[in-house]
Amino acid sequence: MIAPSPTTGTPPAAAEFDLELVRKYNVPGPRYTSYPTAPQFTETTPAEALVAAIGRDNDEARRPLSLYFHLPFCETLCWFCGCTTVITLKRDAASDYVGHLEKELALIQPLLNPDRCVAQMHFGGGTPTFLPPAVIRRLGQAIHSRFKFADDSENSVEVDPRRITRDHVRAFRELGCNRASMGVQDTNPEVQLAVHRLQPMDITRQAFDWMREEGYHSISVDLIFGLPLQTADSFARTIDDVLTLCPDRLAVFSYAHVPWIKPSQRIFEKQANLPSTEEKLKMLATAVRKLTAAGMVYIGMDHFARADDELAVAQREGTLQRNFQGYSTHAGASIYGFGMSSISQTGDSYRQNLKELPEYQTALEAGRLPFERGIILSEEDRIRRQVIMRIMCDRRIDYADLSRRLGVDFAARFAGEIASLDDLAADGLLQRTPEGFVVTGVGALLIRIIAMRFDAYLEKGPRRFSQTV
Repeated sequence: MIAPSPTTGTPPAAAEFDLELVRKYNVPGPRYTSYPTAPQFTETTPAEALVAAIGRDNDEARRPLSLYFHLPFCETLCWFCGCTTVITLKRDAASDYVGHLEKELALIQPLLNPDRCVAQMHFGGGTPTFLPPAVIRRLGQAIHSRFKFADDSENSVEVDPRRITRDHVRAFRELGCNRASMGVQDTNPEVQLAVHRLQPMDITRQAFDWMREEGYHSISVDLIFGLPLQTADSFARTIDDVLTLCPDRLAVFSYAHVPWIKPSQRIFEKQANLPSTEEKLKMLATAVRKLTAAGMVYIGMDHFARADDELAVAQREGTLQRNFQGYSTHAGASIYGFGMSSISQTGDSYRQNLKELPEYQTALEAGRLPFERGIILSEEDRIRRQVIMRIMCDRRIDYADLSRRLGVDFAARFAGEIASLDDLAADGLLQRTPEGFVVTGVGALLIRIIAMRFDAYLEKGPRRFSQTV
């Protein structure tokens, strides 16, 4: 198998994929948007311990904030979706929900140093643009009255082009959003019908034009490969369609089939029209080939960006981060999540809000922070989190550099894990150097496999994850 230079980590072209190798390593595994991963969060972690973690995080006024707001409502269910959603046509639900967000903001605000600045904010869902423009503006007032923002803060919103007006776009821009991510998934009408998401290209283009005209300086497009009826050829046409929009970033997700979590996905099993592993691999190869030929840089996992984009710059400079929103440029920011199911992260903790809307609302109406579960990280957790972060973001490990960062002798501390990489090196996923190891192009596509060798929790019992490809 031909592999690109390990110093670049550029993914291989279609002809260079080794199907048997990918099959060998196409096993369930975490996506490492956190470490420890979400299955390790427990309901037995006391709320008092999680509040105390906020206090420790708040000691440093210069540490920036990253705010996340989960807006869960959708008018209809896309059958592939793995997000936490509430399906409804009742727009009044949005106003009621924002009222509860206001209560949650009021409970968190006294715990935070007022001098801390927001460096990043994201609205996810669900469908944030389900909120009527007036309710979006109300939410903006609730946020800006409680937080101060850095002049260069990066604020983004997820957009569904199917149900949006220009006033929605304008309202989120007034709120401070300067970035957007747009769900497209696939432009083939047959695939759209099979996944219950009809979205003509004309309305996608219209939403794109509105956002450009209203001053959003970065727009990302989300695609999914591995959906029913997709082929490598049809997915190539989808990529061609999307490139005509000139997006700044693309997220090309592998469809995660997790029917034990999302029962609606069982529809695809009844239809028996999911593509084979071989066809799915061809789609991935097609995406890599076409996007890199169009000048996009492969960031990692499923992310691509223009060479001058902040993500690409951060990757080159070794400052790229990874969190629950994917890859990020904001190192050191503490994440404060608001809304049902949202996840927060401080230096030594993760916490997740209640996942069901009635329970979330009931907690806030009783004046309680709506925590459902969480974890306080041990020193070992924090060390391994840094190791896995650097693998996922830098695609290389420098033993001396990590020894300095972590205050340990890395090669000695992780001798067993390093020895476990022998088969990955033999199969060409990484190349060893005297100073550490470097992930190859093929290894970049299987990066989760490499990170898993440093995950101490995988040895403690099986967990159900999506496939790594």
